[in-house]
Amino acid sequence: MRRLQLTAAVAVLQSSSAFVPAMTPSRPLSSKVFLASSLDVDIQNQSNDTSSMFTPKEGMENHLPDCMFEFPTHPNEAVSRTLKETEDLIRRMHKHSKNVDRRNLSRSTKMTGSEDEIIHANTYCDFGKIQYVGFDYDYTLVTYTEELLELIYDMALKRLVNDRHYPLEMLDAGLAFDPYFSIRGLAVDKETGWICHLSYTHKVAVAWDGREKVSTPEIYKEYRGKRALNPKERKSRLKPLNDLFSMAECCLIADTIQFFKDNSIEFCPNNVVNDILGAIGDTHRSGDFHRIVANDPGKYFNPTPHLETVLKNLKDAGKRLIFASNSPYWYVNAGMKYVLGEDWMDLWDAVIVSAGKPAFYTDLRRPFREVNKDNSRVTFKKVETLVPGAVYTEGCLKELARLLDWNDGIDGENVDSNMDQGALSLASSNVLYIGDSLFADLVDAKREYGWITAAVTPEVGFEVKVQAQADYVLVERTIEFLINALRLVQDELGPGQRSEEDLGVLDSIERLVSRWRDRETALLGNPFGSVFRARYQPSLFAHSLRRYCDLYMNNIGSLRNYSPEHRFYPEQDFRLLAHEINRRGGDECWDLEEVLEN
Repeated sequence: MRRLQLTAAVAVLQSSSAFVPAMTPSRPLSSKVFLASSLDVDIQNQSNDTSSMFTPKEGMENHLPDCMFEFPTHPNEAVSRTLKETEDLIRRMHKHSKNVDRRNLSRSTKMTGSEDEIIHANTYCDFGKIQYVGFDYDYTLVTYTEELLELIYDMALKRLVNDRHYPLEMLDAGLAFDPYFSIRGLAVDKETGWICHLSYTHKVAVAWDGREKVSTPEIYKEYRGKRALNPKERKSRLKPLNDLFSMAECCLIADTIQFFKDNSIEFCPNNVVNDILGAIGDTHRSGDFHRIVANDPGKYFNPTPHLETVLKNLKDAGKRLIFASNSPYWYVNAGMKYVLGEDWMDLWDAVIVSAGKPAFYTDLRRPFREVNKDNSRVTFKKVETLVPGAVYTEGCLKELARLLDWNDGIDGENVDSNMDQGALSLASSNVLYIGDSLFADLVDAKREYGWITAAVTPEVGFEVKVQAQADYVLVERTIEFLINALRLVQDELGPGQRSEEDLGVLDSIERLVSRWRDRETALLGNPFGSVFRARYQPSLFAHSLRRYCDLYMNNIGSLRNYSPEHRFYPEQDFRLLAHEINRRGGDECWDLEEVLEN
C-alpha cells in the first residue's frame, strides 16, 4: 500500500503543469498517512553547523543547497526505485524554494497581529456553568511591546555590572535583547549554563551554550547517553523559563556566557546563571522598570481594542469578575487606565493586587488587606467583605471563597474527601481562571481545585500563521515522504539482519530528515523552533499546557467571538495512540493537488 501511495503522489506531481510554492493553502492539509513525528532521527554524530543551509551564499542563487537532496544508492532494485522516486518528488516540490535568512523576517510577525482568534479546547468546557471568571494582569489583560523585554534586559545587565561587579566592558559590547533567539518554555541547566528545549519526556532536544549550538554528541556525553536527567537532577539543575518575561533572562544568560567565552574569561556556569536570575529578580522587585512603564504606557503597552467588549459581555451574562495580579496597585492602575479608561474598576467584583501567586493558592491563613487607592498604602483593619470598587492585597483562596460566599456549584468528582470545609468551597468547576503563566497562574488552580483554566498563548497565533504558509507545508510533507521512504526501504529489505550498506542507506535518509527539521526550525525564525514542539516530539511546555489548561487562545480578545454559554469540545483525535491515528487515517495518500494547484 505504501508503494501505491508514493507512486500516486509522484503521478500527481508529474501531471501538474505549474508549481507555485509561495501560495498558501485555503485550508489545512491533512496528514493521515505519513507521520513525521514518528521517528527520532536527531541522534546522528554529525556537524551541527547548519547555517549554510539557511543563509544565502554567493553562487547559490538563494536556492536550497544540494545537501538537502542528496539521496543514497543501494544495489537492491526495489530499494533503489523507492529512493529515486522519493528524491525526484522532493526535488520537484522544492524547485522554487529559497534559503531562509532570519535577518529578513518581519519583526511584525513576532506574536502580534495574528488573525488566529480561535479558542482551542483540550477538554470539554461549558461556559454556561461558569459563575466566576478570574484574570491575571501581565500578558493577559494587558500585553507588552518588545520594548519592555529590551528594558528588562538592559536594566538587569547594568545590575550585573554595577551590583555584582561583572566586567565593565559588557556595557560597551553591544549586548541587547534579541527577539529572534529566545522563546517561552525553555530551561537553563545551571551546571552547564546551557539553554535547553525539553521534550515532554524531559529529553534535551536542542541546547545552546551561549550563542553556539551544542552538538548531539556533547548532549549525550553530558547526560550520560540518555539525553535527559533523572527527576532528582532535574530539580537541582534545571530552572524553567516558562513565562514571557523569562525571554529576557534567557537571552541575557546566553549573551553573558558567550561574552566570557569570546574573551577567554573563566567562569562557573552555576554562578553566572544564579547571578543573572538574581539581577532579573532585583529588577522586578525594585519596581524601577514598573515606574518607567507606568510613566510611558503608550510605548510599552500594546493596544487591546476588544478587552472592554469581552469584560462587559461576561458581566452582562451574570458572571462575577475577579482581578488577581502579582503586580502592585499603582502599576496595574496605570496600565488599566490606559487600556480601559478611568472607570476601569467598575467592571470588577473584586480587585486583588500583590497577590503573591502561586502561594496565593496554597496559603490557608493569610488575610486580605485593603489598599488605600490615594497613596497605595496598606491598611490593617480586618476585611469582612470584598467591596466592588475597593482594592485588596495579599490574602489567599480560602479567604476569597469565604468573602465571596463561594459555596455553590461544587463538583464532587474533583473533591478530595480529606479537604476541610474552606478548601471544599474552592474545589468547583464553576470557576474559570485566565492567565499567561502556567505555573504561577494555572497549575495549582487546576491541580488543587479542579478549576477550569485558560492560557493566553500568543505564540499559537504566530505559529499557526507561519505553519499555514506553503514553504512550511512543503517542509512538513518532505519530512513525511522521507519517513515513509524509510519504512518502504525497510519493508523491501525484509526482517533479516542488515548489511553495512543497508544501515548506511538508513543513516543517510535519517540525516536528511534532520536537515529538513533544521529548515523547519529556521522558518519559525528562532534557533529552538516551535514553542509546542521539541524537534519531533511535543515540548514540555506543550505537555503542561495540555495537562493543566482546559482552553488556550492567542489573546484575551478571542473571547468576544464566543457566547457566554458556549460549549467547547476537544478535537476528536486528541491524545490518540499511534495505532488509533493510523486506523483513523486509513490508507489514502494526502492530496498533493492542494499544494500543487495554481
